Amino acid sequence: MQRYFILKDDAWSETDVTIYGEDVHHISRVMRGEVGDRIICNHRNGRAAICEISEISNDKVRANIVDWQDQDVELPIEVTIVQGLPKGDKMDFILQKGTELGADSFIPYKAERSIVVWDEKKMKKKLQRFGKIVKEASEQSHRNKIPTIHDLVSIKQLIEVSDQFDVKIFAYEEEAKTTSYQSFAEVLKEMNSGMQLLICIGPEGGFSEKEAELLKENDFKPVRFGPRILRTETAALYALSSISYHFEELRWNECKQ
Repeated sequence: MQRYFILKDDAWSETDVTIYGEDVHHISRVMRGEVGDRIICNHRNGRAAICEISEISNDKVRANIVDWQDQDVELPIEVTIVQGLPKGDKMDFILQKGTELGADSFIPYKAERSIVVWDEKKMKKKLQRFGKIVKEASEQSHRNKIPTIHDLVSIKQLIEVSDQFDVKIFAYEEEAKTTSYQSFAEVLKEMNSGMQLLICIGPEGGFSEKEAELLKENDFKPVRFGPRILRTETAALYALSSISYHFEELRWNECKQ
């Protein structure tokens, strides 16, 4: 069943939900939906309901609530990805795949070595497009929530917002080149369900020495993601996949034994 996020409280009643906007076009034109078809509708509180379409018109779709679902598919820890601005459309890819892999939120970061420059006008348009990307990726992957995309931050702003997190790390390529390093696996072993993790990824040129020192001074741990140097668009996906394996697959298998 196709999933839709219906985030306005006034769209919901005790018995049904009313859908407006682009989702109406998707249901009626793209999916060729008909009265009687079933869809999944997500409330902004994270709960999801199986609904049966009762009405389709040009501007709205109404569906009756059949059954509320209790399934929670979110990662056991809240992961925020701080992504140094990459070139081209790599940010689109990171947001889409990062959403599919369970990221809780994303923070674009203007790194010292970022080539890309966002002015106010460009940033507003990009954030609108990014919002659409993570919404569609959340629906496709049957998430319970849509990740939050924050405004662009500087190094100073990043350090200020980092205080709310339980663990703060940054992927540092110099760690991958040494024999004495802190691995990502060691960081995950120290974490428990419900904790908040902040992962910082540099742009194509990585973090500068100045940035690395500032982050270390503010309790960010430099870690390596394996012995190889990863592209900026690969690093976040490596981290999220590792987190899923550690907290969902590995621990689930241990509980079975």
